[in-house]
Amino acid sequence: MDFYEDSIQHAGRGPLFWMLIAMLLTFLVTRVVTRRIRTGTRGLKNWNLGGVHVHHQVFGVLTILVAGCLEFAYQPPAPWSNVLGAFFGVGVSLTLDEFALWLYLDDVYWSPEGRKSIDAVFIAFLITGLLLVGVTPFDLRGASHELLATLAVSIVLNLTLTVITLLKAKPVLGTIGLLVPTVAAIGALRLAKPSSPWAAWRYPKGSAKRARAERRFGPRYQARWNRIRDLIGGAPDTAG
Repeated sequence: MDFYEDSIQHAGRGPLFWMLIAMLLTFLVTRVVTRRIRTGTRGLKNWNLGGVHVHHQVFGVLTILVAGCLEFAYQPPAPWSNVLGAFFGVGVSLTLDEFALWLYLDDVYWSPEGRKSIDAVFIAFLITGLLLVGVTPFDLRGASHELLATLAVSIVLNLTLTVITLLKAKPVLGTIGLLVPTVAAIGALRLAKPSSPWAAWRYPKGSAKRARAERRFGPRYQARWNRIRDLIGGAPDTAG
């Protein structure tokens, strides 16, 4: 409790802490429930309203809107700010758990494309966790005018490296790179995935880099990560 008070609440990160806890618990409960519905557990079923399947992302969006509006309107102190942080985390988790549905505009929850929801939730956990421990790329507090130009150049450079990393189809490294510039540099320098926009532009067919990328990120690489995704979220109906 002393750690929470000294390192989290005193630093003003209480809402982030409860947001992260709520995201994690909501995601775990949601996946347990959806997997039970999928297997036909008695007493559990999808909610239909007028013949329309109401997805849980609807409740997530509404929760985000309510929590955000209350925070902006009242900016309450603790413990109410922590409560709103938790509610916001619930909404984020419910919404991102169906990220693939609003990405593809189709019900792909139990298809191979649905694995992208697991990636989105993981990235959200990662960003929230890094912010919670106080990781920020640049500290502008007390910066003199002489340093502002250097900081601006550094920010632009970091954003450029982050964009390159994302173009190489490495969303996790790109996300971390927003907050940790060294990771952005590593991601930008490393080999791109063969399906990425960067590979399409920079790795011509038949080139040595294209061959290296295809060996490095081949079917075995994808299958390994898919096994991890399926362990967390459940395997899709059709193997991908």
